[in-house]
Amino acid sequence: MRASLIQIAVDEDESVEARRQRAAALVREQAGADLVVLPELWTTGAFAYEEFGREAEPLEGPTYDVMAKAASDAGVWLHAGSIPERDPDGPLYNTSLVFSPSGELAAAYRKIHRFGFDKGEAVLMGAGRDLVTVRLPGTTLGVATCYDLRFPELFRGLADAGAEVLVIPAGWPERRRAHWTLLAQARAVENQAFVLACGTAGTHAGVPQAGHSIVVDPWGEVLAEAGPGEEVLTVEFDPAKVAATREQFPALKDRVLGLAPPHHRG
Repeated sequence: MRASLIQIAVDEDESVEARRQRAAALVREQAGADLVVLPELWTTGAFAYEEFGREAEPLEGPTYDVMAKAASDAGVWLHAGSIPERDPDGPLYNTSLVFSPSGELAAAYRKIHRFGFDKGEAVLMGAGRDLVTVRLPGTTLGVATCYDLRFPELFRGLADAGAEVLVIPAGWPERRRAHWTLLAQARAVENQAFVLACGTAGTHAGVPQAGHSIVVDPWGEVLAEAGPGEEVLTVEFDPAKVAATREQFPALKDRVLGLAPPHHRG
C-alpha cells in the first residue's frame, strides 16, 4: 500500500476557499497512491476556535464537494481530514470524511474526545459516540482524530473491530510534539497495527503546529516522519505485516481486562 500524508500549512492570510482548492490540487498530485490523508480542521485551523461557528458547514457542504471530486480525479481513497460540521438539528461536530476512489462518501467520524478542558473545542462542539472503520481492498482502516490519540481504549476498540491501519488526522501543537511521537508509537505497538498520523504545519490562532506527520509499523518502528513545514509524506508498507506480527507475537490473545466485567471481591 502506498500512502501520502499531506501536512498542509494553515495560514491566516489564505482564505478557506483558497485553501480548499490548494488542498484539492495536492490530493490530485497524489494520483497513484492508494490512500491520501489530510489533517484535522485544516480549513480553519484546529486552534482557531472563533472560526468554527463562522466556517461550519453541513456534512455535504463545500469541503465535501471539493474533496469528493479530488478523490475521484486522483482515483484514491481519501481521508479528507476533518471539518467543523454544522448539524441542522444539533451542535457543531469535529467530523472526518473518508471518500472512495469513485468520490463516494465511505465514512464520516465525529470526534469522540474533545480538547480544551471546559473551553474551546470541548464546549463549542458536540462529542461523537461511534467507532468508525472503513474497509479498503486488503485492509481495514480505523479512524480517530487528534486528542483521541491519548485514549488507548478507543484504539483497542478499533482493533477489536478489525482495524489494521489506524489513521489519525491532527492539529497537534509544537509544544507537545514529544507526546505526539510517543503516543503514535504506543498505539501502534499495543494494537500491533500501522499508525498513520497526519498533522498540520503553520500557526493556528497564535499556536505553532508540530507538523512531523508520522507513519509507524506494528512493531513501533518509524517508517517515515515529516519535518515541521508543509510537505507531503509518502510511504509504502505491507498491511499483511499486521497479521504476521500478531501471529509471531500474539500478545493480544493474552488480554484479560476489557474482555468481560472484572470480578470484585467484596
